[in-house]
Amino acid sequence: MTETVLANATLVLPDRTLPGRIVLAEGRIAAIEAGTAVPPGAVDCAGDLVCPGLIELHTDNLERHIEPRPRVEWPHGAAIVAHDAELAGVGITTVFDAMRVGSVVSGARPAYGKYARALASELLELRAQGALRISHFLHLRAEVCSETLIEELAEFGPEDRVGIVSLMDHTPGQRQFRDVSKLRDYVVGKHGLSEAEFAGHIAEQVALRDRVGAAHEAAAVAAARRYGAVLASHDDTTPEQVAVSAAHGVRMAEFPTTVEAAEACRAHGIAVMMGAPNLIRGGSHSGNIAAEALARAGLLDILSSDYVPAALLFGALRLGALWGDIARGIATVTAAPARAAGLSDRGVLEPGRRADVIRVHPHGSVPVVRGVWVRGERVA
Repeated sequence: MTETVLANATLVLPDRTLPGRIVLAEGRIAAIEAGTAVPPGAVDCAGDLVCPGLIELHTDNLERHIEPRPRVEWPHGAAIVAHDAELAGVGITTVFDAMRVGSVVSGARPAYGKYARALASELLELRAQGALRISHFLHLRAEVCSETLIEELAEFGPEDRVGIVSLMDHTPGQRQFRDVSKLRDYVVGKHGLSEAEFAGHIAEQVALRDRVGAAHEAAAVAAARRYGAVLASHDDTTPEQVAVSAAHGVRMAEFPTTVEAAEACRAHGIAVMMGAPNLIRGGSHSGNIAAEALARAGLLDILSSDYVPAALLFGALRLGALWGDIARGIATVTAAPARAAGLSDRGVLEPGRRADVIRVHPHGSVPVVRGVWVRGERVA
C-alpha cells in the first residue's frame, strides 16, 4: 500500500491544533498521531500547518480566465486548466465554479449573453478526461432580473454536478445595489454609459424585474430541487428577505448586506458566507457591511475567495488571528463549507475522510502553500 506521511506538523483539527503526523493512503486519511518524530521516508513539515484542503463555494475566477480583458475571449480549455492550476496552487482542493445563468439579449444596456451551458460542458469533459487537479462542482448563479433564466436552467440536469444554485437579483435599488449611486459607479465605469443611458438601463431593469421576477425565482428554486443542489440566497438585506429565502429552503446566505440580515439568517439556521476580499480590504466595493463586523459579532460562518483565490487561505488565517483560534478560522474554509454544501467526505482531518490536505507555512502575515494533496496524490 502506497502511503504518504506528513510528520512534525501542526495539524489543524476541527477544534484545536496538534503537533503530530498524518498518514495518507489509498485516497483517504489513514491515521492521525501525536508527536514530532519524523519516521524514515516521511515528509518533515518542520512545524508547518497541515490543514484540510480548502473548499471554495463561490468564485468568479473562471470567468476572469475566459475573459482576461474586456471583449477578449480566451480559449476555454486553456482557461479552465489555468484556473484549476491557480486554485490548486493556493490550497483549494474543492471548488464550486460560479457561472451565471439568465441573460439579457434584447435592447437593454448593457446586454450580456449566455455562456454557462457550453462552458460547463467543456469543464466536465476535461474533468472526465482526468485533466484537472482538483474536485470541481458547478454553482449556477440564477439571475432573476434577466430574460432567459428559465430556458438556461432547463439546459442542466442532475448529471451535471450542480452543487449550488443561488438566487441573484441585481435589480437597481435592491440588495447589493440598494444604493443606486454605487451601481452608477460600477456600471458607468465598466461600460462607459452616459447619464441618459444609465437612466435608461435603470428603467429597463426595474421593468424587467416587475415582469418576470416572481416566475424566475420560482423556476430557480424548482431547478435546485431537480438537480439535487443546495439553494443559496445572495445579498439579502432585510429580515423580510431572509424570511422569504428560508421559506424557499435556502441553506446558505451569500454576502448578506446588513447586520440585521445576518442576524435573521442565524435565527433561521442559514449559514452566512462573506467574501475574503471584503475581510482583507475592510469592506465591500458596493459599500455594504464589512465582513470583519460580522466576524466580531459571531455571525460569519463561511468565507469565499469571491474574485481572488489566494484570499481564501489569507482570510481564514486572519479570522483565526481575530478570534485567537486558528482552528476556528480554518473551519470557515473547510468544515463549514463542506457542511453547507452537503459534502460529508471532506473538510476535516479525520481518519476515513478524503485525503485532501495542504501544508502551509505562515511567512509573516502571508501564508505560503508548500504542498497540496488531492486524494493523497500531490498536485501542487
